[in-house]
Amino acid sequence: MPMNARIASLEQRHAALERRIVDEDNRPRPNHMELSRLKLEKLRLKEEMQRLRSGKPH
Repeated sequence: MPMNARIASLEQRHAALERRIVDEDNRPRPNHMELSRLKLEKLRLKEEMQRLRSGKPH
């Protein structure tokens, strides 16, 4: 997968996670374990996007 396509895919997943986080947080009784999991996954995606943009290997 070309680098730009990979980053675009990660950006889409990142945005979808943000929507899920907002939805969960706005529930009357949010599941804090799920919120933590979603936020951690979102952070991992952000770090991967930064790594790819900088051209650094794993």
